[in-house]
Amino acid sequence: MSQLSLFTQGPLVLLDDASGRIVYEENVIGAQEAARWHERLLDSPIWRQQRRMMYERELDVPRLTSHFSAADPGLPWPLDVALERVRALTGERFNSIGLNLYRNEHDSVAMHNDRLGDLQEGHPIALISLGATRRMHIRNKKHAAARRLDLDLAPGSLLLMSLDTQLHYDHGIPKQAHPVGPRISLAFRTRKPE
Repeated sequence: MSQLSLFTQGPLVLLDDASGRIVYEENVIGAQEAARWHERLLDSPIWRQQRRMMYERELDVPRLTSHFSAADPGLPWPLDVALERVRALTGERFNSIGLNLYRNEHDSVAMHNDRLGDLQEGHPIALISLGATRRMHIRNKKHAAARRLDLDLAPGSLLLMSLDTQLHYDHGIPKQAHPVGPRISLAFRTRKPE
């Protein structure tokens, strides 16, 4: 198991092999700008509470979500700015923005991989973190020798995962035992045309 500090400098290549590529970089969005984005999105009416069948009953998903097409002419600020920034940083023409709001230490997302059937091959997934630092677990799937990364996603950071990593790794944000403030994740993807 590797645990990575939140005090790294420059891009940190966490994985680069046949199973995919994962790169993490802090401070791609300056602290003041990231705080403004977080405040604006936190107070926005965009958030939805989803419900899912779990354990033979319908339950609230333990976080709030939102989604936008990059082509949406009404893309709210700061998502328009964030999209252009991530496109410039990565060279990718992402066409989808998914948002997750982890309101406190009780909100989470279980270990999972992104739904590959929805995504265009050869294009990475980029995550921008805003608000409180939260720990992400990344672990390989059971068909290989155990490998796990625990990564503190700091505000203003960028995590870039190649699509291949979704075949070989799961990732999640666990509940925490101690109080923590809200965190917003902006997930940029290239989805197949409908």
